[in-house]
Amino acid sequence: MRVKKQKRHRRAVRFYTACFGFRQPFKVLCDGTFVNHLLVNRITPADDALANLLGAPVKLFTTRCVLEELKWLGQSHSHALEAAQNLVTARCPHEMKKAAADACIAEVVGENNPEHFFVATQDNDLRKKFQEVPGVPVIFALRNSLLLDSPSSFQRQFVKNLEEERSHMTVFEHNVLKKKPKSAVTSDDENDDSPDEKEGSEDLKSTLEALKEMHNRKKGLGVKDKAQFKRKRAKGPNPLSCKKKKNPENTNPKPMKPRENGTDDTLRSKTRKRKRSRGSKNTVQAEG
Repeated sequence: MRVKKQKRHRRAVRFYTACFGFRQPFKVLCDGTFVNHLLVNRITPADDALANLLGAPVKLFTTRCVLEELKWLGQSHSHALEAAQNLVTARCPHEMKKAAADACIAEVVGENNPEHFFVATQDNDLRKKFQEVPGVPVIFALRNSLLLDSPSSFQRQFVKNLEEERSHMTVFEHNVLKKKPKSAVTSDDENDDSPDEKEGSEDLKSTLEALKEMHNRKKGLGVKDKAQFKRKRAKGPNPLSCKKKKNPENTNPKPMKPRENGTDDTLRSKTRKRKRSRGSKNTVQAEG
């Protein structure tokens, strides 16, 4: 089960990075309920636990409205308040007048989640709400384990529709392609452009610039046209674990020269007889 869970989490993270432009380090927006659950179940340090969940380094954020809500809850959530004060405070539009924590998080995320936040919460209503918002992954805790919600059907359908829109030609692009530039005249008399041709070229430039602006608007979500994945290539074997190649045996040995007495030298032993000089023995016998 643990391996299946990790695969599901990696698949979800890959979906949001490829389709909505999430980049490392991932930003996690935590509310008070999530921080309190981490402390009660001793899931610390929180940044390491979330980094293991998402498979990448993370930065933890919260809002001022969340801190005010933890203050209002009193002594029972004092430890959660101290832990939340150590997180990075994200900007929210409620500096003068504080709002509810769930409403503040919903406004910070917005309609398209331009800051690419992972929302960490234990509020079931907030989780259901963000399933209807494109590009908002939700993290929640179950006892002493962290889980990442799979992309909802609404988010998958949104990505599918967005891909279809980018693959088709718009009416404006179709009108631009209809306007073809006039061919240049090679004769010397017709080298000077007429005012009508100049106006046509200026109109073409303006339409091309407008087309570039529209293309940039389409990339407002930070989405790339093609998902870029690292291609896994086959690696070679470890040279330290491989046996050394043995030299092939000499199948064609050189023929040995025959001896003078006609015997073959192939049967000659490799050891050589040691020749001893007997001169000292003869001298002793002569003296005797």
